[in-house]
Amino acid sequence: MQVHVRDNNVDQALRALKKKLQREGVFREMKLKQHFEKPSVKRAREKAEAIRRARKLARKKLQRDGF
Repeated sequence: MQVHVRDNNVDQALRALKKKLQREGVFREMKLKQHFEKPSVKRAREKAEAIRRARKLARKKLQRDGF
């Protein structure tokens, strides 16, 4: 991952880097890997996340269709 520093503006480049890392899910992954997660807990979490994503997608689709 690369971020270009323009006009020696390191603060702006750092903000851009943090935004890219956030979008890629690096911070979330680091937080999850701090402690061991049992496989059963991992499956339950991933299933709940998938359900949440599906509901969000359905909500957006309904809103986009105008219902």
